Amino acid sequence: MAAMSANVTASSRERILDVALQVFRAKGYTATSVDDLCAAAHLTKGSFFHHFKSKEDLAIAAAEHWSNRTDAFFAAAPYQSLADPLQRLLAYVDFRGSLLKGQLPEFTCFAGTLVQEVFATHPLIRDACNRSISGHAAAVERDVGAAMRKYRVKGEWTAASLALHTQAVLQGAFILAKARDGTQVAAESVAHLRRYIAMLFKSSTSSRSPHAKRKKVRIDRKSASGAARTA
Repeated sequence: MAAMSANVTASSRERILDVALQVFRAKGYTATSVDDLCAAAHLTKGSFFHHFKSKEDLAIAAAEHWSNRTDAFFAAAPYQSLADPLQRLLAYVDFRGSLLKGQLPEFTCFAGTLVQEVFATHPLIRDACNRSISGHAAAVERDVGAAMRKYRVKGEWTAASLALHTQAVLQGAFILAKARDGTQVAAESVAHLRRYIAMLFKSSTSSRSPHAKRKKVRIDRKSASGAARTA
């Protein structure tokens, strides 16, 4: 009986967390009441306050719940099987683009949605959202760093800064999708991000290729020959 009671308790807590991910994204944090959450989860207020001290406490836990869910989701995504880190990075962006379907609350980021509303009023929720977004960026950073090492890419940017830039573009794309009430503008932003990453690595690797060096030498010799004739 004790084990069964523990399972029911865990299940009700999980249900509230899952509902929070949906309702907060659809209605916003401020507009959502504890009553709304209980109704959506088909639970009593007593059950809610058994697991969470307040709506803020729930939001903080929900940000961690979101991270756990999305970490597992992306870890099992098809692009993870690619051996080449650059191709894996580009396929990650493609995969993010493929998720832009359905209703807006279904594909937008829980942490990004929440932090836009509460960053100045609820610092604990803000920090929880930052941990979620930064944690995902750190996973992307590993592939960026591996690609930079493989292709010997160096510049005035780092793997960490590019990984965060991918998240900045994605979060901005979600905002544009909400502003225009459609996914097309978001899809175009993600496509631009893919092109940018591809060009970033292409320009860095092509400038280091032997062919590029030979071409540069031929041009220099031709210029020198022309200068000698002019003299």
